[in-house]
Amino acid sequence: MSWHRELLIGFDLETTGTDPREARIVTAAVIEVREAEPVGHREWLADPGVPIPADAVAVHGISNERAAAEGSPADRVADSVADVLVGYWRTGVPVVAYNAAFDLTLLSAELRRHGLPSLSDRLGGAAPGPVIDPYTIDRRVERYRPGKRTLEAVCTEYGIVLDAAHDASADALAAARLAGAIAGRHPKVAALGPAELHRRQIEWYAAWAADFQNFLRRKGDTSAVVDGAWPLRQLAGEPV
Repeated sequence: MSWHRELLIGFDLETTGTDPREARIVTAAVIEVREAEPVGHREWLADPGVPIPADAVAVHGISNERAAAEGSPADRVADSVADVLVGYWRTGVPVVAYNAAFDLTLLSAELRRHGLPSLSDRLGGAAPGPVIDPYTIDRRVERYRPGKRTLEAVCTEYGIVLDAAHDASADALAAARLAGAIAGRHPKVAALGPAELHRRQIEWYAAWAADFQNFLRRKGDTSAVVDGAWPLRQLAGEPV
């Protein structure tokens, strides 16, 4: 049976900003999904410890007042989310995240910020995975399709209902369902095992980043650099 008909773990973060190395977790969701239906659900609300900018509040709807009153300490949330994800990876269950390089890098930065064990440390030195990223896969297998590649736009392309975009639980569920829909449309993706698909996505993301960087430089931004690391970007001070 193909991976997309087995258990998948949808994962999403809503945050204080768009730089994964600097932004903080506001909400997190991990949803167990089988055959496109949710069968388990965990959700966290964090007090990020810094003001949530107004533009971020406008996206996810979590005010500073609510985060301070109802949120758990940021270090506890990061630690708990990391432990949950690692628990699935230890058993080989794929974690699905749309634009995984953002969410997993941000989670890793939070762990470091609070002096907590990294994802790799929790896995005995192994790299986190398998990860399935519908953003990376769709961009590869339908590279010539015009239009946006936001979660909402790609869900529309594959007929996935996304009722509450930028709600962590809704986005996590949509990501898992989208992964299944992409596999259903593209048998070659469905035929890959999760570990091999993870390896392919590392290559696909790097190839996309190199192409996009070249495009930007041809357009005049001669110093443009597009990070090609997936599913985790390097944090400052880490060995190359």
